[in-house]
Amino acid sequence: MSAAIVVGLDVGGSTTRVTVVSVHGEWLGAGRAGGGNPTTHGAERAAEQLRAALTEALSSVDPGDARAGVIGLAGAGRLLADPAGRAAFDAVWRAVGLRCPYTVLGDALVAYASGTPAPDGTVLIAGTGAIAAAVRAMTLDRVADGHGWLLGDAGSGFWLGREAVRHTLAGLDAGGGPTPLAALVLTRLLGSTAIAPRRRDTVDAVVQTVTRRPPIELAALAPLVLTAADDGDPAATAILADAARHLVTTAARIRAADETGPVVLGGGLLTGHTPLADAVTAALRDRWPQAPLLVAGDGAAAAAWLAARSLPGVDADALHHRLLPQSGA
Repeated sequence: MSAAIVVGLDVGGSTTRVTVVSVHGEWLGAGRAGGGNPTTHGAERAAEQLRAALTEALSSVDPGDARAGVIGLAGAGRLLADPAGRAAFDAVWRAVGLRCPYTVLGDALVAYASGTPAPDGTVLIAGTGAIAAAVRAMTLDRVADGHGWLLGDAGSGFWLGREAVRHTLAGLDAGGGPTPLAALVLTRLLGSTAIAPRRRDTVDAVVQTVTRRPPIELAALAPLVLTAADDGDPAATAILADAARHLVTTAARIRAADETGPVVLGGGLLTGHTPLADAVTAALRDRWPQAPLLVAGDGAAAAAWLAARSLPGVDADALHHRLLPQSGA
């Protein structure tokens, strides 16, 4: 009989990734498809992407050998509360030959597990949105922010992009020339740094360009803040300092001052060597000097690990070390 296998899925708005491993840690398959989040794309299209990624990942194994699966998904609660969405996922699971049970977990827990096997700790994520969560016994305990672009996500990519536009508009109102950050914003939005003879025309053009697009597209301007800060622009540096303070404050809402458990950093803004990641890391070390700071790793592998640790006889720590070697911040 073949070794038991587990299946992990990291389902995002733009990409669906699948990892198949044995309970001993052998990598057996991987698959990739488009965004599979039903909240973003609807149940039918999301299910199509899951099917494509799962079919690719399971092509070299017997799906009947699978013993457990985990699907990591932003907005997991919405899927669990939506009978149509869950039925679509169930149908795909059976269609690709899987007969084992699967669990749907929030992407914050999967991000935490991708960084550490420690049962208790904190995860802080900043990408398009921003969220912090306390993890207890490898389950989500308390969550802060993640309230979306309109009501929260302080320090996120959306927040940075909005602050960059606000800075640009304030400068135009004040009558000065564009700062380096404002010049980048004007070029991205209007194609030029030229200011109209009637300055308000440029202000109106910026406002109209932004408001005609979905609000979340402001997150695409976040890299401009990072670029300007790297070049020494004081305005961009100040925006990043504010973002770092917001993110650490969010973490402090769900993490006690004397906690020593690990903090896992996730999301594109915190997992690379960016000025924001550096500022957040420094602030976290100052606030929780005894806490290990770790960087989130492969979400699909973490989902597979979470599936495997539920099975009897699995050495969860050894399997995590094999699948997800820790990386310090």
